Amino acid sequence: MKPLFFVVSLLFSWQLLATESAPVEPQAKTEAKAGADKVAKDKAELAKATESASVEKPTESELQDSPAVITLTPELVQATAPEAVESTQPITATATNPNAPQVDTSKVLGNETAKPAAIPKTQQEKAVAVAQAEQAVIQAKEALTLKQQVKAKQSRESLAVIEQLIKAYNARNIDAFISIYDENVEFYAFPNELLFKGKEKLIARYGIMFKKLKCIKSSPIKRIVHGNIVIDHELSETCSSDPNVVDKRTELISSYQVENGKITKVLFFR
Repeated sequence: MKPLFFVVSLLFSWQLLATESAPVEPQAKTEAKAGADKVAKDKAELAKATESASVEKPTESELQDSPAVITLTPELVQATAPEAVESTQPITATATNPNAPQVDTSKVLGNETAKPAAIPKTQQEKAVAVAQAEQAVIQAKEALTLKQQVKAKQSRESLAVIEQLIKAYNARNIDAFISIYDENVEFYAFPNELLFKGKEKLIARYGIMFKKLKCIKSSPIKRIVHGNIVIDHELSETCSSDPNVVDKRTELISSYQVENGKITKVLFFR
């Protein structure tokens, strides 16, 4: 009896299971078919989009020949807008801009016109102009420093000594010539070769030359005076037999150092 009951229960359970699974299978098939149709539709749309993109895409030659066109979005247009540049022109107030600062353009470089100096016409005006010029000279002299004034005075005195020397040399006056030199005068050849020292050797050398030559003439070609130093670029001409015939011309450079109205050092540049 128990086996029979077990068989009947098994058959009843099998039939119940078959009844519940019957509607599920068609629903699964329907959902699978809908998913497959959607996938096929998506593939078709993707293929269509790819085909249209390949048709509209320009070739490389077309890109080279065609002009470049750049489309700016509103954000890019705003970003690439030119910055405000401050104008170099003077700003003036106008009816539309009454608050603009006033700028004086009368002193801008190039706007000024040179005015010629007025020429004095009357005698009184000429006298005033002369007085003003003299006052300007006085002020210029006063503007010199004490050192500059001392240097200028020293230069004038040194130049006067050398002028006396050249005059005595050309006259072949040995007494006037040696009186311009210091007792311990030194003669050098550039740069520092001592030739002789003292007046005795100076008299022996130049005294014989003055007696032997018929004419001597020294004339400066160029002269530099700086304080107590005088540098002469000289042209020396001598006559050995006839005082009217110059038979030797020589250019030489001599530097003289003057102290207290006397020449203390002579440097010859050979």
